[in-house]
Amino acid sequence: MTPVRVLIVDDSATMRALLRHAVAGDPGVEIVGEAADTADARAKIKALDPDVVTLDVEMPGMNGLEFLDKIMRLRPTPVIMVSNLTSPGAAASIAALELGAFDCLAKPGGGAGDTFEALAGLLRQAAATKPRLASAVRPGRAAGPPPVLARHGGWPDLIAIGSSTGGVEVLIALLSEFPKDCPPTLIVQHLPSSFTQPFAARLDRACPAKVGEARSGDPLLPGHVYLAKGGRHLTLAPSRRTLLLRDGEPVQGHRPSVDVLFRSVAQNFDGRATGIILTGMGRDGAEGLLAMRRRGAKTLAQDEASSLVYGMPRVAFETGAAERQVPLGRMAREIFG
Repeated sequence: MTPVRVLIVDDSATMRALLRHAVAGDPGVEIVGEAADTADARAKIKALDPDVVTLDVEMPGMNGLEFLDKIMRLRPTPVIMVSNLTSPGAAASIAALELGAFDCLAKPGGGAGDTFEALAGLLRQAAATKPRLASAVRPGRAAGPPPVLARHGGWPDLIAIGSSTGGVEVLIALLSEFPKDCPPTLIVQHLPSSFTQPFAARLDRACPAKVGEARSGDPLLPGHVYLAKGGRHLTLAPSRRTLLLRDGEPVQGHRPSVDVLFRSVAQNFDGRATGIILTGMGRDGAEGLLAMRRRGAKTLAQDEASSLVYGMPRVAFETGAAERQVPLGRMAREIFG
């Protein structure tokens, strides 16, 4: 197997050494270069053509977010941000994911420990997305107010959405087209707990409806969107009128899990529901979406052309969980049309 070729970009020599050490024993990863600033990084990306770039947020000169934006616009390459996930850092990480970063990784607080133990696998996953990154069209930002989608009998009573890699930008684009009085909407996006509150705030600024991080006991209200908290499964309470956050074991390797949410909707919601799987790696959500479809729910998957990573939507469609595939630009009208 050809090793994944990685360029490390960080102004800290210590951090560059820690990253190099973290993958030193893995034959599937090769560090082909290092850069201490974005000017050097730009030259080495052109000269070395790495499969993946690791990038710090705080950099001298042009900061990492500005550089990430240039990479994605001029030379699309999988990028893993390596930053401190303090409160400001979490907001910066959300911005990075919106710009197209594959993932964000926390820097170690003290010694290296095992903070980067999963780094090699993450680099391989990122490298596998390169064709999709290079060809994907980033969601456009429409000028003016979102289209008015008139309420009528075709609206669902509840919407459940699952997404993973690439989902940050896609959710911002999709929810910006949701009407202010949309049905109660539940979202599982695979994110660590330190990311979900700032991401909910970012969605709230983009969406006409009210978006917040879900809490146990929250009532299901029209015009409200509930984002699953990182590290907790999002379900419906037995009353079917409120939300319930649960700990439990990870499902499909994730907590929150899309499968857990969708299965809960299938088991506890008798009204008309719509389930949607967006961009993401793996198969989380397919089994739960199939359960929703068997209970009469409308089920959709994002199409390949508009997905950053066509993993979760592909499995959902190929297993019959999703009735059909829909381009991101038509998803809102498919839900409410």
